[in-house]
This record gives sequence, C-alpha cells and structure tokens, in this order.
Amino acid sequence: MSTPISSLNSLFSFTSPAVKRLLGWKQGDEEEKWAEKAVDSLVKKLKKKKGALEALERALTKENEVCINPYHYQRVESPVLPPVLVPRHSEYPSLSTVTPSPGLSHCGSSGISSSRSASNLGMFPMTDSAMPYNVNYPHNFSHSPSLPPGNSGTSTDSAVAGPIHSLNSSNLQSGYQTQPNQEPATSGQTMHPVNYQEPKYWCSIVYYELNNRVGEAFNASQLSIIIDGFTDPSNNSDRFCLGLLSNVNRNSTIENTRRHIGKGVHLYYVGGEVYAECLSDSSIFVQSRNCNYHHNFHPTTVCKIPPGCSLKIFSNQEFAHLLSRTVHHGFEAVYELTKMCTIRMSFVKGWGAEYHRQDVTSTPCWVEIHLNGPLQWLDRVLTQMGTPRNPISSVS
Repeated sequence: MSTPISSLNSLFSFTSPAVKRLLGWKQGDEEEKWAEKAVDSLVKKLKKKKGALEALERALTKENEVCINPYHYQRVESPVLPPVLVPRHSEYPSLSTVTPSPGLSHCGSSGISSSRSASNLGMFPMTDSAMPYNVNYPHNFSHSPSLPPGNSGTSTDSAVAGPIHSLNSSNLQSGYQTQPNQEPATSGQTMHPVNYQEPKYWCSIVYYELNNRVGEAFNASQLSIIIDGFTDPSNNSDRFCLGLLSNVNRNSTIENTRRHIGKGVHLYYVGGEVYAECLSDSSIFVQSRNCNYHHNFHPTTVCKIPPGCSLKIFSNQEFAHLLSRTVHHGFEAVYELTKMCTIRMSFVKGWGAEYHRQDVTSTPCWVEIHLNGPLQWLDRVLTQMGTPRNPISSVS
C-alpha cells in the first residue's frame, strides 16, 4: 500500500517531452525506471549546449542522413605531408649502395630459433569502441618473420616465413636502411616538389581463395570499413561482405574457413594511419612492410592479431619520411617502395614456417589491400624522376 508521501510524489512527477521522445529508442530488455533516469541525465547535459539535443533527435530519426561522433571520439585531422623533393631525369648511384643491415644476414631458410620479448609492439586489446591508440600490448605477441619474396610486386609473390616467435627490435633491423656515410646523389641538382594528394578511395581490397581472385575489388570511400564473412545485400559502402562472393572452385577447407570469418576485421583510416582490429573469434594474420619497418622487423614478417586486438598497420607520415630519403638512391629504390603500399591479410589460417602453408596463396581466405594514396604518390614521384638506369621487366 502506498504512503501519502509516495502518492504525492507520483502526483507531481513529470517526465519532459524530450525524455519521452528519446525513450522510444529504449532497448526492449532495459528496466523502465533505470532507462528514464539515464535519458533524463543525458537530456540535462545536452541542454547545456545549444542545438545538441535537437541534433541527437535528428540523428535518431534520420539515421541515413545524419552522422554524429560518439562523445568519446576525438576528431583527428590527417597531418599534411610535406612534398617530396625529386630530381628530374638524373643519374643515380647503383642500387648496390642501398644495402640491408648486417642484422639480416642470419635470415636463412632455416629461420631464426631464438625467442625474445616483443612487448614494444603497438598491439593492444580493444576495451571499448574508441579509436585505438598505439600503446603496448601486455601479452606475448606471435608473428613469423619470413624471407623476402621475389622482385615481382604482384599478388602471387610468396613469403616463406620463419618460425613463429618474438623478436626484440635491437636484433633484427629493417631491410630499408642505407649506409650512414652515403652522400646524397642529388646535391647541386634542381629539385621539384611532389605533393601527396588524398584520393577518392583511400584503399582497394581484393579477395582471394588460395591463388584465385574472387569477385570484384572493393573500393573504400568510408574511413571506417568492415570486412566480414556475412551476406549483406544492401551493398553498404562501409562493408565488404565476403559471404556474397561465389567461387565454383571452392573446396571444403575454404568453405569451413569462410564459416569462421564471422565479424572479420575492422579497418580504420584516421589521422593518416591505418589500423586493423580483429572482430572475429579467430585470429587474423597481417603482412605489412610499413608496420615491419616501424618495429625494425624483417620486411616480410607476418603478424598475428588475436581476437579483440588491434594493430597499426600503416603510417603515411613514416612512409613520407622513408620516401624522402629513398629518392636520393634512384628510380629502382623508389619503385621498391610500391611493395610497402600493399598489405596482405589472411583469415583464420596463417602462413609461414610454423605452418604447412609457406605463402599467403596457400591460405584458404585472404585479402590484398592496396593503399591508393601512397601508390599514386609514388607514381607521380617516379614520373618526375624519369626513366630507371636499368629497365624494369618481369625478370629484373
């Protein structure tokens, strides 16, 4: 039986029209009084900023027309990359002056058997939906360093990897370093700036099953996209649904792997950096030369990203710094950087010396991500540089 005080409170209780409207989006399993208190608190906060409440209601009622950032997101502007100064039609030193670090000399076909900490690698578990920051991942990180593929930059390049283990950055240096006592070959020459330009589609994604390309390329215009194993006939611009793609040559292994892709991978492109977040219940495996360069790993190292974790797989800023140094070493050295603009990623199954799959074309389901901005920038730089000293061919 209610007391006189509770009856009085219920008589004068008042729920504002704004709260009532927003309660229309309450989830079915939420407790009524709790939801009302939460919405009422939100409305009070939004009223402190002019137009905020109206913007929220407009976003809810016109979900396909309005986009608002969650409160925990920070707007991150892409840094303006400095132009690369390129000499035109000049003579360059031989590529023999661009040598790998002595640290690579022990990367033979037998692989590296040592096991060391890799806690400096910027991979971390995703605890909420905020944009990832590059912090240390607290657990051991598995990846498989591999031998360099052939000179060809096509998707059929093999990457014969060493055993999965952890490396310390002081023990294995990137293969992109140059001799410290080298003189720039462009002193006294006229330099022409070549600027970076953001393309309409920041990346193109191609799906493969073993060594067979399946379906058309997906061109990403949204800065946040998901590659998953589901079927979505709505053809959303922020989802690449592999479940829609058919292949008459598909075997039982591929079918089983496709069933385990699930929610797949979430790719972010923010502030000139690309992140990969594993949404699947199974790990994904990534080969990114830019990421390997950042961590001083062998260029063809394959990194394993466990479920719920994220990894920065490309940085425009680091690529710009590397490109500005590489132009001094000739056309062929710059052309080699095209390999850094392609990222390979396999679902569920990895590849390398620890697996019976020695290269990515032996994995059942994988994608190749082409970063269009850096690739087009390289194309303009190479055009400015003229022709190579030694003509590039399929057997060069």
